[in-house]
Amino acid sequence: MTIPLSQAQRLRAAAAGLQESPLSLQQLFRLHGRAGPGALLVVLAVPCLLPVPGAGMLLSTGMAMVAWMIWRYYPRLVMPRSVGRFQLSPAMARRALHTLAWLYERASRVMRARMGWWLQPSHRVWLAPLVALMAMVIFLPIPFGNVVPAAALLLIGLGLVFEDGLAILTGVALAVVLLVVLAAVVGGAAHWAPELWAALPWHSP
Repeated sequence: MTIPLSQAQRLRAAAAGLQESPLSLQQLFRLHGRAGPGALLVVLAVPCLLPVPGAGMLLSTGMAMVAWMIWRYYPRLVMPRSVGRFQLSPAMARRALHTLAWLYERASRVMRARMGWWLQPSHRVWLAPLVALMAMVIFLPIPFGNVVPAAALLLIGLGLVFEDGLAILTGVALAVVLLVVLAAVVGGAAHWAPELWAALPWHSP
């Protein structure tokens, strides 16, 4: 599957034909065909890589919805009607379409259809919870805490768009490493917290 250049051209053509009409999320994902869930992850992950205050807390809800879509329908695209009706303004839609086209053009230089085993429908059993966990981490108010989980979701999303199992595997590995590090940090904090609390001045004899 060589999505990329043909898909990028289709998105640019859609942007040129928008004129002053808004674009619904349902229309945006129909442009991607069966790659819709991956495209939605890409759309939601990219802003989380930027230092935009509050973006993670807002977009993580959408990521959780994608996790539900993967769990329930993957590899088909079935979007809840209430979500699909959401409309982007003409200016925002054009910007989103051109950004996606640019991203696909760059990604097409290194991504291609391979390692199809990672794209099997049965993988939704672990893929959906992993996406949900990354959304949860992004939701937490951790300084610069959005970057790694958003990068992991971006790789997974592009992997779904390009049917590139290696990209999905890389995104999964990055997400697992992040979860291990977070578990170690939380475990260390839980271990040392009582001693630190006891060492505070008002606990001194």
